[in-house]
Amino acid sequence: MGKTTFVGAVSEINPLRTEAVMTSASAGIDDLTHTGDKTTTTVAMDFGRITLDQDLILYLFGTPGQDRFWFMWDDLVRGAIGAIVLVDTRRLADCFPAVDYFENSGLPFVIALNGFDGSQPYNPDEVREALQIGPDTPIITTDARHRADAKSALITLVEHALMARLR
Repeated sequence: MGKTTFVGAVSEINPLRTEAVMTSASAGIDDLTHTGDKTTTTVAMDFGRITLDQDLILYLFGTPGQDRFWFMWDDLVRGAIGAIVLVDTRRLADCFPAVDYFENSGLPFVIALNGFDGSQPYNPDEVREALQIGPDTPIITTDARHRADAKSALITLVEHALMARLR
């Protein structure tokens, strides 16, 4: 939840968005619990770019979590530094497939707990236990709407990926 917002908040280019107005076809697929004002859904992926340092440019792909999009993941992670699993703790079960995918692929990843209006019903330790994530995987809090938070999450990911390569 919040991937399009995250990419848009941090991208230094106008992000490519593939949002479409939700129709009855999304009934039962897009959970609108806690997001009553949501009227669009991502139908492919979002793309953005951010320069973290003169020699470090990140290309950002916001991929939908629904299983009908999983076929893209293997191609998108090829050559990736790592991944951020953006988590709405009000819908924690939605992130299990992404966590499983990145654990099985061996790609370094960070869990980013996306706060909505300061709401964080579970703390990082509770989420770590619920997801059965080891202590080496960072769990951070963020607000996908704020550029500084999104950039900080990306920096955490890059640092984690570098440390993972040194192990």
